[in-house]
Amino acid sequence: MEKLRETLRVRKERAILVAAVPGGAGQADDLAELTALAQSAGAVVVDRFQQKIRSIRSATYIGKGKADQLGERVKRFKADVVIFDNDLSPAQIRELEEIVGIKVLDRSELILDIFATRAKTKQAMLQVELAQLEYTYPRLTQMWPHLDTVTGAGGATGVGVVGGIGTKGPGEQQLEIDRRLVKRRIVELRRELANIDRRRVREITARRGLFKICIVGYTNAGKSTLLNALTNAGVLVEDRLFATLDTRTRRWSPARGVEVLISDTVGFVKNLPHQLVASFKATLEETVNADLLVHIIDVSSPDVLKQIESVDAVLDEIGCGDKPILMLLNKVDNLKNLSQLEMLQTVFADAVAISAKTGFGLNTLAEKVVEKYKGTELLVRVSASQSNGKVQSFLRAHGQIINEQYLDSFVVIDARLGQNQLPDLQRLHPDQLEIIEA
Repeated sequence: MEKLRETLRVRKERAILVAAVPGGAGQADDLAELTALAQSAGAVVVDRFQQKIRSIRSATYIGKGKADQLGERVKRFKADVVIFDNDLSPAQIRELEEIVGIKVLDRSELILDIFATRAKTKQAMLQVELAQLEYTYPRLTQMWPHLDTVTGAGGATGVGVVGGIGTKGPGEQQLEIDRRLVKRRIVELRRELANIDRRRVREITARRGLFKICIVGYTNAGKSTLLNALTNAGVLVEDRLFATLDTRTRRWSPARGVEVLISDTVGFVKNLPHQLVASFKATLEETVNADLLVHIIDVSSPDVLKQIESVDAVLDEIGCGDKPILMLLNKVDNLKNLSQLEMLQTVFADAVAISAKTGFGLNTLAEKVVEKYKGTELLVRVSASQSNGKVQSFLRAHGQIINEQYLDSFVVIDARLGQNQLPDLQRLHPDQLEIIEA
C-alpha cells in the first residue's frame, strides 16, 4: 500500500464515487455534485456507489461488508481511485485502502486537489498549500504507511541524513520529522499570507469612499461571466467548477454619474472545507467589506435551492449573513421549463432574472444597483458658495435638481438625493446642508 498516497491528484484516473448516507436519508442525486467535482479535477467517473447506512462505522465508515462490495467494484471497473462524498478519518482511509487496494480520497481532499490545480497566482498557491497542510497535519498519525523508527543524526543511511542536526537522535520516528516540517511550513505560510492580508486591508481602506459590490454564488453559477459582461474585465470563463480562484475588482458605472467597485469571489459549494475558508480569508475580505452582495444563482441547476442554502451558510460563517443582498436568477437562457424560474421569483420576489451570457436583464440589474447605491431618497437643501463648483457638479451628476436660487455670492439648491450619498456631499464642504423631506 506504500504507493497509494504518493499523490492526491486524480487527473485522468478512473474514479468510483461513494455516497454513504447515515440514518437512511438521502436522495437519488446525492452524487451529482461529487460527479461534477471529480470531473473538474480531471477524473473519469466509471461507477457510482450509493449506500444508506444505519450508523457510521468507526473502522470503515460504511461497514466491512459494504467495503468488500466496494473492493469488488474496484476490480470490475479497473478503478484507480475511490472518492467519498463524506469526510473520513485517517484510520478509515487507511482501512478502506487496505480493503479496496487503491487510493481513497474524501470530499475535502478532492476539493483541495481541485483548488491546487486551479491556483495560478502566488497568493492563491500559498492559500491552497496552507489549507492542504492544515488538513494533513492532524492526519499524519495514521495516513502514511512509512512511519517507522528511523536513525537519528548519527546514522549513516539516507534516512539518517533526513534526521539531521537538531533531531532527537536514535529512535526518532519519521512521524515526528514530518510533523515538525509541516508545522514549520505552516508558520511560514501564515507569515507570508499575513503580509498579503495587510496589503489587502490597505487596498480596501483606500477604497473607503467608493460603493463596493461583491459577486457571490455557487461555483460555476456565472460570476466571472457577469463581471466580464458589466466591465469587460477579461476574466477567464470556463464551464467547470472553481475555474478561477483569485478575486478581481473592476470599476463599473451602472448609470450616469454613478461609479462603483465590483468584485467577484471564489465559488462556494456545500460543506466547503473549513481550511479553505480560513486560508482564503484575504480573498473573502472583499465580501466582508462590501456595501452590497450580489448573489448570482444558476436557475438551470436541479439543485438550485440547495445551492442557495450552501452560499447562505458560507456567508454566515464569514460574518456576512446580515449584509444587503441582491439576488440574480442567472442562466434563464438555459431553461427549458419556466416553472422553476416562476417558483424562484415567487420565493424571492425582489430577485432579478438575467442571462450574463446574452445580456438579458442587465439593464434591470443596473437600475436595482443604483437604487441600492442611492438608498432612501431624500429632499435636501444645500447652500454653497458660487465658487464651490464641486458641490453644484455633484448635485447635478448624482441628484435631481428641484429648485435653484442665486443669492449674492451663494447658491441655494433643493435636490432629491440618495441617503447613501450624503457623506460624499458632506466631504465637498457645503456651507449648509439641510434635509427638508425624508
